[in-house]
Parts: sequence; structure tokens; C-alpha cells
Amino acid sequence: MKILDQQQIQQKIKRLAIEILENNFEEQEIILAGINNTGMGFARMILEELQKITDIHLTLTRIRLNPAAPLSQEVSVEMPLEGLNGKAIIVIDDVANTGRTIFYAVKPILDILPKKVEVAVLVNRTHKSFPIMVDYVGLSLATTLMDDIDVQIQDVEELAVYLN
Repeated sequence: MKILDQQQIQQKIKRLAIEILENNFEEQEIILAGINNTGMGFARMILEELQKITDIHLTLTRIRLNPAAPLSQEVSVEMPLEGLNGKAIIVIDDVANTGRTIFYAVKPILDILPKKVEVAVLVNRTHKSFPIMVDYVGLSLATTLMDDIDVQIQDVEELAVYLN
């Protein structure tokens, strides 16, 4: 079942960009850190929207980890960690499910001292198992653990989110 269509997703991206700017308007630089591929694609969309409404320096980077087995390999950030010191960092993913992926994605950031770390997701599911608070939410959904959220925002003709 389709729960978000292209127009709704684009509207949510605009709103998220405005919320991020409202909470970070005094920053010299905002780091947008997308998790893996879909999170990075969503981060890029937010970056493009932010570029339309602000002159604040925006930096896009990727956090890489294995969501199925987060301890099986090192969690890495594409940009040097020193570049994150004292900065506002927005960790971005497509879906926050139990919170585990986001929990482990911030692991490398714990080795430095950022100014703040916030989280943005397109879809936030309401059954967290990890102490993760999502600051910027496109859509909040109460689902069962058996439900699957399919976010189609990369290499598709039309953006969409499905609940299966």
C-alpha cells in the first residue's frame, strides 16, 4: 500500500529543510550525514532544498555501516572526523525502525566533540528498542514489527513509500 507519493515526499522534504534551518540558523556550517545509500539519497534531497533557502555552508557526507550486523565491520564516515569537530551534524536516514542503525551510525561521532547531533528521517516508526530520538520526521507511523516500509527514492521514475 502506497503511503507517500512523489508530491507528498517533496512537500515533506521542504518542511524538513525549513525545520532544520529554523533550529540551526546561527550555525556557520551544517553537516548532513546520510546513512548508506538510501539515507544518502534522502540527505542529498534535503541538501538541495536547503541550498534554495539558506547561505549557510552545507557539507554532505556518508556514514557507512552494515545495518543487519553493525559490529561486523567498522562504521565509517566518508569525510575526516576532525571536520565534524564543533559542528552541527544532522544524521539522516530513510526510515527509523528500532533505532539500531542510527544508534550505531553515531559511533564514530563519539570519538570527536560535535556542537550537536540531530536526526532526520522520512519515516519514523514508533517502536524503538534503542535510545534514539528523531528530531526531524517526515511521517510518523505506528506499525507492527511484521510490517515493512519500502522507501523508493533512488533510481526510480517516481518517488514513493510503501507499507507492506
